[in-house]
Amino acid sequence: MTTQRLQGKRIAILAADGVEEIELTSPRQAVEEAGGSTELLSLKPGEIQAMKGDIEPRGKYPVDRVVAEARPEDYDGLLLPGGTVNPDKLRLDEAAMRFVRAMYDAGKPIAAICHGPWSLAETGISQGLRMTSWPSLRHELTLSGAEWVDEPCVTDKGVVTSRNPGDLPAFNAKLIEEFAEGDHSRRR
Repeated sequence: MTTQRLQGKRIAILAADGVEEIELTSPRQAVEEAGGSTELLSLKPGEIQAMKGDIEPRGKYPVDRVVAEARPEDYDGLLLPGGTVNPDKLRLDEAAMRFVRAMYDAGKPIAAICHGPWSLAETGISQGLRMTSWPSLRHELTLSGAEWVDEPCVTDKGVVTSRNPGDLPAFNAKLIEEFAEGDHSRRR
């Protein structure tokens, strides 16, 4: 039976070239199956090139809006898929990082998988949070003030994190729950 827990919810997906395809498509499908809508934000208009394992080109996905033109108040949650190249490009873009920080400051739930939490370290969001990620981010997240743990899915103050594509079932279930709950403005 299909649940409509996210009916009327609009979820921003922030990604750039190099995004890990399954970490974009699987959560997006989960959101849409739960009745929500998604909008793909990126650094430039056109399409983004998805990858498998950072080296094997996969599909191209149309960008719905450039992140510099996006307004946090238009969205109910944020998804940050991984892949190594994707979040590395995002964290070098001021508009992208302002958007991520503004979503958090507005109390919107955020879900980040694999290398996606890089943006959370870059913006200072990770400080004081219990998180997980791809293992190579452990040091950076710890330095940014996070408590890093090696678990399939971790949620702290409306921020959902997972390690890799193998964690997608748990990640998708938890992000649906957090996006359905909504406002986390009393995080602190």
